[in-house]
Amino acid sequence: MQGSSIEKAVDKVIVLDFGSQYTHLLARRIRELGVFSEIMLPTASSSELRGAKGIILSGGPASVYGRDAPEFNPEVFRLGIPLLGLCYGQQLMGQEMGGRVEPGKVKEYGVARLENSGRKLFEGLPKNFLVWMSHGDRVSVLPKGFSGEASTQDCEFAAISDDKGKMYGLQFHPEVTHTEHGLEMLSNFVFGVCGCSKGWTMRNYLGIKIGEIKKQADGKKVFLLLSGGVDSTVCLALLGKALGPERVFALHVDTGFMRKGESALVKKEIEKLGIKKVHLLNAEKEFLEALDCISEPEEKRNIIGKLFIDLAMAEMEKLGFGGDGWLLGQGTIYPDTIETGATRNSNRIKTHHNRAPIVQKMIEEGKVIEPLNQLYKDEVRELGRLLALPEKLVNRHPFPGPGLAIRVLCSNGRETTVPGLQEAISKKIIGSGYSAILLPVKAVGVQGDNRTYRNAVLLQGPVDYAKIEEISTLITNSFNAVNRVVLLVSKEKAGQIKLEEAYLDKGRIGKLREADAIAMDETEKAGLMEEIWQFPVVLLPIDFGGKGEGIVLRPVSSREAMTAKFYPVPENALRGMAEKIMKVKGAGAVMLDVTHKPPATIEWE
Repeated sequence: MQGSSIEKAVDKVIVLDFGSQYTHLLARRIRELGVFSEIMLPTASSSELRGAKGIILSGGPASVYGRDAPEFNPEVFRLGIPLLGLCYGQQLMGQEMGGRVEPGKVKEYGVARLENSGRKLFEGLPKNFLVWMSHGDRVSVLPKGFSGEASTQDCEFAAISDDKGKMYGLQFHPEVTHTEHGLEMLSNFVFGVCGCSKGWTMRNYLGIKIGEIKKQADGKKVFLLLSGGVDSTVCLALLGKALGPERVFALHVDTGFMRKGESALVKKEIEKLGIKKVHLLNAEKEFLEALDCISEPEEKRNIIGKLFIDLAMAEMEKLGFGGDGWLLGQGTIYPDTIETGATRNSNRIKTHHNRAPIVQKMIEEGKVIEPLNQLYKDEVRELGRLLALPEKLVNRHPFPGPGLAIRVLCSNGRETTVPGLQEAISKKIIGSGYSAILLPVKAVGVQGDNRTYRNAVLLQGPVDYAKIEEISTLITNSFNAVNRVVLLVSKEKAGQIKLEEAYLDKGRIGKLREADAIAMDETEKAGLMEEIWQFPVVLLPIDFGGKGEGIVLRPVSSREAMTAKFYPVPENALRGMAEKIMKVKGAGAVMLDVTHKPPATIEWE
């Protein structure tokens, strides 16, 4: 959005990106308040910053005293523009203004109870409420002129302020939905401190984006890679509105990793939108051959991404498309680029399908159009409604580009666990009413803005969600080598667990496809489709007592995918779902993922 005409007409808040996985979410929250926001690098010049009514310093994975601390323009503290520092941003503010920052005695991840002064950012709010922490360092000595405005049990200066200098800092993240009153605190800064006026809406965005699409396409046609999910469907509708349906073509590649009946459904629903030029390509054989004996998640993603584009390019050429008169269209949204480490200071969480190296090269060459890459899922849904798309398309659960391929975990059969960790975990939760087994598989996580690839822990015990949440948080906060916890929900006890050598093949994919279809059907029957934001089902390469492989249910509640809570499926529905899945040939156990994001990601790979 940088350089667009909206900047001249409305007030603006600039977010300086120090690498937080929440940076774009923060910008989204400001827009949600009706104020335009723009993300810039911390090195942005003073002339670029002077047009802002307020500046927010984001969080980030580095330490302000570390050698890898991001470069920044120190003039930001002398421009006289109101400043809000969050997490790393507060620490930078504290250090640069003469205070002291050092490692905390306790690293805080997850919720913490905040006691506050009721002043400025906390005006009109309760004196104590829950906030979302994700940090290891802390401000230990305040700069001259600053006062402490809030604290938690483990953080004395959870909020600081210098009213005279119009500088404010929060050690927690008000931008995530799990911080209570977060939007109100941001509102107090944006309107109360900065004096902004409302002027930003999605309808404005739609009008501007249509103009930008016409300018970028400049007479060219667009060949869209269509998965059939919410993002690519809204993208197709937007391109069709901006360019006309005769200039938009869509290719749906059936990789063999689609959900049950998905490809046929995609073509049928898209044609209802008036886009008749939808081409289907069956490429299951090519993908299975390319992924034979591949177990490493990043390697799987890279192979899928490259092959997908290679096949798409070849198909485009075969169909007579290509050359300078064409652009490649993708339904890329913010989280795809954030988690791939798109900004200079961010830590890559995982490589996304639409950020494969060949796509990056095409982007640099100006051959890719991505009209949704400024938006989060909730904004994409809102945009879809403005484009008059039916609710059943707008509200579909997100589904990753690589499909079931990244939900079928693979292994070379060699265990990777930390010696003594099993015993330590069991000792930690003794007397809780639950037993714990360290699983010999690893999953992707995000902790303190960094990517982690660590073991999962299996709990056995009653379905008491309050207790389970407490134990899950205790385990992931106490043991650095664990970023995910699951609960056994099938009737049989786990028995002897053995890691298997297992890769992607039709049998394993078919097994997961059937389990996934059951989970989706049962979720719909229970009336939970709208309450659950996304529901991955995952196959683990672990044999449970000689009965078959483990299947994990991962329903989450979220709004924009940057944070998520595991969804507490009612026990009757959960047990019924597990009972039906256990009848699938080769299913040995059914588990429920009971980890929030962070420290886990929504997907396992």
